[in-house]
Amino acid sequence: MKRYVSFRDFDWLLLGMVLLICVLGVVQIYSATFNTRYSGAHEKQVYWVLVGLFLMFVASRINYQVLLEQVPWLYVLSILSLLAVFAFGQKYMGARRWIRLYGSTHLQPSEWVKLVLILAVAKYWADNRTRECTWGDIVKSGMLVGIPSLLVLSQPDLGTTLTYMPVIVMGLFLGGLRFKQGMTLVLLAAMLAPVGWSVLKPYQRERLVSFMEPEADYHGSGYQVIQSLIAVGSGGLTGKGLMQGSQSGLNFLPVPQTDFIFAAFAEEHGFVGAIGLLLLYFLVLMRLIHNAQTAPDRAGGFVVMGLVAVLTFHIMVNVGMVVGFMPVTGIPLPLMSYGGSSVVFTFLALGIVMNIRMRRFVN
Repeated sequence: MKRYVSFRDFDWLLLGMVLLICVLGVVQIYSATFNTRYSGAHEKQVYWVLVGLFLMFVASRINYQVLLEQVPWLYVLSILSLLAVFAFGQKYMGARRWIRLYGSTHLQPSEWVKLVLILAVAKYWADNRTRECTWGDIVKSGMLVGIPSLLVLSQPDLGTTLTYMPVIVMGLFLGGLRFKQGMTLVLLAAMLAPVGWSVLKPYQRERLVSFMEPEADYHGSGYQVIQSLIAVGSGGLTGKGLMQGSQSGLNFLPVPQTDFIFAAFAEEHGFVGAIGLLLLYFLVLMRLIHNAQTAPDRAGGFVVMGLVAVLTFHIMVNVGMVVGFMPVTGIPLPLMSYGGSSVVFTFLALGIVMNIRMRRFVN
């Protein structure tokens, strides 16, 4: 008997955990920006979450297989949107990454391009019926991600560029990358590292090395890491309490509503709160992996695992950055950090995941 797509098959548990993270994010944004020039940012975050929820339900009704068929057009549009940034983009803090829509609302095309790349890589490997990874496959899938990566890097936006890398890594891993091929790629990357280093901006180089010894430039490149470590450490076991964080409240902690929201959260909720939040993220990732395992076809599984790779990378790098284990790269914490483009991307991707889940019994 044929089964039809129904919201009865919607992953309500996953949605509940996602919304809980969003609520924690809104509350933390409010607490971190209270009586600062960013006051009111939490209201905009609520707006973006609502927009994201609406788009998620819309995306959940669109057959993901139809989206995969339209990947060539979506890919072309993504490249055009990145090129449009150079022509019409707004420059902020030395980077041209956003296109102004209306009022104070801006679109960051590089975020939605991330979703297109997940679909493009999934389609490429799903269409590869041999289930064997060749060097030709590695080069072609690498070019799929490499072209938009170079455009985003030239904005310059190193952080977002790095978030594209997990998509290709997951695609190669699931596509059957052999051990010798993997080691060859690692060796090649090590050989090309000096070239990559030479094209980075001076401030990007400082960020990549300052985390190892932030005290060497206390008032410069190491300032953010030092203040973040102070915030996390001062939270102790149970934290100082909501709106009681001195590092964020007294403006010592830079941008506590975006890149360093985890530091502000740890200061106010302590080790217990931080571990609880990380556990919640872990449960979301495990639920996504479960949906990948029950996907109706190979393409669906690749799409879900592509999202898992991106979210995992975001969480690991952001938290690692906050505690001084990784360089400051401006990668937001999913669903927590303030920012409409990131929130909308995540909900759109979750909408596609929901559609894949809802079609697992359709024949």
